[in-house]
Amino acid sequence: MTTYGARHTPTDIHADRQNGTLTVTFDNGRTFTFTAEYLRVNSPSAEVQGHSPDERKTVHGKRGVNILDVEAVGNYAVRIKFDDLHETGIYSWQTLYDLGERQDEIWNNYLQELEDQGLSRDV
Repeated sequence: MTTYGARHTPTDIHADRQNGTLTVTFDNGRTFTFTAEYLRVNSPSAEVQGHSPDERKTVHGKRGVNILDVEAVGNYAVRIKFDDLHETGIYSWQTLYDLGERQDEIWNNYLQELEDQGLSRDV
């Protein structure tokens, strides 16, 4: 996932805690709605991504996770705080855009990883 050199910037970011979603609208008119689970399991944090592709972890048991808060990080990213106390991921604009553009592919790969490793979305 590329996290530097944003091509598009958000014009609106809205967290819906009741539905557990984050909706991001970009300056080119594209709008992506993400579930909290999708964002949590794809956190760009070192805890999830590691320091190399070989260190990446498959996060499981997060079906019910929700967003507690979304904080601006400079003018290039947001930090999302989840109710499982994970808050170390910095989601750059480019990361959010990539997660949106490739949402189906990334989600299907995640589901396959869970199956291959005998893991579940549930706790």
